[in-house]
Amino acid sequence: MSTTGPRRPTLEQVAGAAGVSTSTASKVLNGRPGISRATRRRVEEAIESLGYAPTTGPRAGVAPLGVTVVFRTLADVYALRVLEGVVASAREQGIEVVVDVLDAGPPTGDAAPLSPAWIRRQAAGDRAGVVLVTTQPTVAQRDLLRSLGVPTVHIDPVNPMDDSTVSVGSTNFSGGVQATRHLLELGHRRIAFAGGAPEFLPSAERLQGYLSMVRAGDGQVDDALVRSRAHTFEAGLAIGDELLELPEPPTAVFAASDSIALGVLASAQRHGLRVPQDLSVVGFDDSSAAASAAPPLTTVRQPVVEMGRVALRTLLQLARGERVDSHHVQLSTALVVRESTAPPAG
Repeated sequence: MSTTGPRRPTLEQVAGAAGVSTSTASKVLNGRPGISRATRRRVEEAIESLGYAPTTGPRAGVAPLGVTVVFRTLADVYALRVLEGVVASAREQGIEVVVDVLDAGPPTGDAAPLSPAWIRRQAAGDRAGVVLVTTQPTVAQRDLLRSLGVPTVHIDPVNPMDDSTVSVGSTNFSGGVQATRHLLELGHRRIAFAGGAPEFLPSAERLQGYLSMVRAGDGQVDDALVRSRAHTFEAGLAIGDELLELPEPPTAVFAASDSIALGVLASAQRHGLRVPQDLSVVGFDDSSAAASAAPPLTTVRQPVVEMGRVALRTLLQLARGERVDSHHVQLSTALVVRESTAPPAG
């Protein structure tokens, strides 16, 4: 009696089920142009129904030639700094980096990042795996990545990750504590928080650090002082307007990113307030814009470039089948004091 398990579906079987040639099925799998949408759909359905998994790529013992990095957006300094770290580490390893962006335009069906066809191309190609930056895959997408053996590392995941996933981030809670403690030590008690999207885990962790320190430091925990919107200059400008037009405005603002903080600075200026004499502002990231702001921004430095480096190295470990030291790496933050913070007036 044979002791071998069931045979894996072949690309030829996929082609037969879809009623196309093997070369056409291969083109669909590898994202090649010149295939009609109807044909592409038939091949995709055949792949799904047969449970076909490619046998090529780094998981079959072939040395990876590159990695794929998926960003939610490249329209901020944070993303570019992460990419800087990934590229620097990849160059040291002699591999290439392919970048894809979720908000690069209208979805293009099978070519869209994290679509089933896109994931299968990562499995079939010469990629070590995928780095997802502030990107939250669906359960189905995560399951398909795992079932096809595509190593995946998350940087600043949107939602909490369990131990079946690997992530790299910074000590966001501690960073929130550091920023808020600095303002409390200067004498501020009415301290506001200007955050990103409430469901974005790093921003939520920074908020928790802020709240814990305000409560411990005899500050005022006032719901009117907590605003969350997005990690953008425009969001910071709007939040700043809301806060500064309160009957009792804050004397200081801790912003969950430098982009938000810069918006708050602009709001203070158009309200005729001086920073830091009338309002202190602390950011988070220590982007290049923080040091060149007017005034230079006090901020919490997170090692964004190093996060990219660590994510790339960790991905290669996973691709080689090695154990990683930790499934959830958190790199330390540090407060950088510049000229946007001072004791409150009066």
